[in-house]
Amino acid sequence: MSRTRTYDAIVLGAGAAGLFCAGRAAQAGLSVLVLDHARAPAEKVRISGGGRCNFTNLETVPERFISANPHFAKSALARYTPSDFLALMAAHGLTWHEKTLGQLFCDQRSGAIIAMLLAELEKGGGALRLQTPIRDIAHADARFRVETDAETFETGQLVVATGGLSIPKMGASGFAYELAERFGHALVTPRPALVPFTVEGRLKEEFAALAGVAAPVRAQAQGPAFTEAMLFTHRGLSGPAMLQVSSYWREGERVAIDFFAGEDGAQALKALKEEFPMRSLAGALETRLPRRLVDYLAGRGLVQSGGRLAETSHGELERVAASLSAFAVTPSGTEGWRTAEVTAGGIGTDGLSSKTMESRHVPGLHFIGECVDVTGWLGGYNFQWAWASAAACAAALESSR
Repeated sequence: MSRTRTYDAIVLGAGAAGLFCAGRAAQAGLSVLVLDHARAPAEKVRISGGGRCNFTNLETVPERFISANPHFAKSALARYTPSDFLALMAAHGLTWHEKTLGQLFCDQRSGAIIAMLLAELEKGGGALRLQTPIRDIAHADARFRVETDAETFETGQLVVATGGLSIPKMGASGFAYELAERFGHALVTPRPALVPFTVEGRLKEEFAALAGVAAPVRAQAQGPAFTEAMLFTHRGLSGPAMLQVSSYWREGERVAIDFFAGEDGAQALKALKEEFPMRSLAGALETRLPRRLVDYLAGRGLVQSGGRLAETSHGELERVAASLSAFAVTPSGTEGWRTAEVTAGGIGTDGLSSKTMESRHVPGLHFIGECVDVTGWLGGYNFQWAWASAAACAAALESSR
């Protein structure tokens, strides 16, 4: 029988949060082991941002994170900021660029971020074992015993960074939730977030005919409104605006869509009347919206396709504006875990310390990253939560020595 190897800390999960935490803890002088069942580390980092990795957002504030406890993320986010991660990237010779809305992408592509995380782990002497499924975890006498198929490891500090349920084809599982419940933690029901909507029946046929058409909109469910692009798909609605709204949406609710993207619709149509008096309303709207979308709205009777704007009353324009500003769709659901970028819900924060990410039930047990009930907006926020929660945990590991 093989001997048991002992480490100061064992991190389960070689994703963004797990690798980052392990690297910082190792450089603080702890012996650290990272275990993951996957073939390659940080697969979500690799695919992020179309391979460019949208690694943080300059506009990070706690209000842009969803949790049953909206205050929980404040401490970690305040102590490790986007500027801190940029300093680390600069130290590794990596550069970045901003696209829109504070979203930062790596110029050297996502593989460079992964290489940086691995280099940080190696710098501290940390160990990484891939393709190593966990068979069992036991806890006794303030020690954790982690069994794999080949070896058994022991530690006084166990960090769970195995993520949520999103994108199962990449190996996502409910491991963190099962372990948390086993140790007395409550869960906020996990659900797909940052995910496209689906529709059924006639609406599905109509939207499928518009597949590929995108337009700027202002969209809202029960949370804040988002002014970004919406995309029609063969199954329903996608694009940044819909992905953002999906994190707040609940089954059976309507999604409000403003085709004027927050602008005063009546004023916009009156301006079109001044500029294109000889065109029809539909023809003039094509200067603002894709023709196929305008044709669809006209087919639904929301936009006049005949007559001239010069002959259209301001009252009629105001009626049309009201309709296009208050367009609404009731999705049948979402595309689910298959395409969800992240998991909303997860391990309840009432059972965790916001300063250390340590369990309030089991000393030495920590949960970080996506498995915790903290979900960021689209655009790099969830990676910033990974870095921040990992940094808070690593600091706690260092102080526990």
